[in-house]
Amino acid sequence: MWKLVNFNLLFVKSSSRTMADVRDIMELEQPAAPEVSRETIIGQKKRTSTTQKMPKRPEGMHREVFALLYNDNKDAPPLFPSDTSNGYKQTKIKLGMRRPRKWEWMPFTNPARADSAVFYHWRRPSDEPKEYPFAKFNKKLDIPSYTENEYNQHLKAEGWSKEETDHLMDLAKRFDIRFIIMADRYDTEKFIKRSVEDLKERYYRICGILAKLNGEKKIYTYDADHERRRKEQLKKLYERTTEQIEEEQYLLGELKKIEARKKERERKTQDLQKLISQADNQNDTPRKTDKKIPKKKITNPSRPSKIDTTYILQAAETAGIKFPDYKNSGVSLRSQRMKLPANVGQKKSKGIEQMLQDMGLELNPTPTEEICQNFNELRSDMVLLMELKSALGTCDYELQSLRHQYEAVNPGKTLTIPSQLLSNDQDGSKHLGPEIIDVVGSPGTPSIT
Repeated sequence: MWKLVNFNLLFVKSSSRTMADVRDIMELEQPAAPEVSRETIIGQKKRTSTTQKMPKRPEGMHREVFALLYNDNKDAPPLFPSDTSNGYKQTKIKLGMRRPRKWEWMPFTNPARADSAVFYHWRRPSDEPKEYPFAKFNKKLDIPSYTENEYNQHLKAEGWSKEETDHLMDLAKRFDIRFIIMADRYDTEKFIKRSVEDLKERYYRICGILAKLNGEKKIYTYDADHERRRKEQLKKLYERTTEQIEEEQYLLGELKKIEARKKERERKTQDLQKLISQADNQNDTPRKTDKKIPKKKITNPSRPSKIDTTYILQAAETAGIKFPDYKNSGVSLRSQRMKLPANVGQKKSKGIEQMLQDMGLELNPTPTEEICQNFNELRSDMVLLMELKSALGTCDYELQSLRHQYEAVNPGKTLTIPSQLLSNDQDGSKHLGPEIIDVVGSPGTPSIT
């Protein structure tokens, strides 16, 4: 059977090709022939699926959102939320043998109402009648009341009549002291228009006076002027323009910068005060020195020196470089000990480098323990030498100034300066002793560098 079917299939295909070739040669239109297949010969039909294709979920849309748009029947989503379940979870009612209790349509009254209105609701006859449960939520405020005699003696105020005051207290009872509503419901046909602050001021003043008359300790006060100013400021704040807001932000930023600079100045002032106090304490307690400074004999014993040598020695001791101590500060490099402190100025640093170059020494020698100590002492002595030279130059300048002043006051006379006061530049054979050097200098002395 299958062999016969295959033979017929081949014959049909070959004949269809031949007819197609003939029509192509004669340039005739070819009819749309159905496709020859196994099903067309046998007569079997293709099975078509009855399932409907679901629309494809758009890219980026969540599955839950797409499920809300369509269901199996392609129905549109409901406008209102609906429950598609089959009612209650427990579909079958469990019926018992007992007789159900009765419900009756019974009347009740609300004690919160003053009109004695009667309402109805369903209730079991077996239940005892109770007060309406929602009546407890009807809270009322205690509005103070006054007599005509109390009003005439204590409650009279300028611009307020008794009729208007009664109207204010009646609104307070009706609207539970909600002053915004009271101002809206105020009778402006009979009385002048009042603001919320005016109503509050009048009401709380009446409450305070009545509380004093009744001997109460808690008395209400209200500052209407402060409230008006507060609301006016809020209105101005709300009505600010963009330019005003930006200007305010700019001013606030500048204020923060000023405060930061002020704190920085205060901190520097405190640090300077600490340094001054430390220097004062150091001057009060002079350090002991083991070095013996030889004293030069004075050639003229008739004129003893008036200079305090102890003060000079103390100034000479404190005039060098104070290097920081790294022994108790943890791990550190030995070369860090030879680093000049920050209080040494650039002029002194250049002078130290120049003197080291003149001596033929290295600026950064090998930092052994002995070299570090001796190198620091050498540079400290160099700074002391520079300060002594500066003090000597100041003294020479003062001597020359005094001689010129003497010659100007006394023409024809010359002031003779003692040889022990002359520097090496003026007298090469004489050396200036340490006991006659004023290292610090007198107040107002100009410095020559």
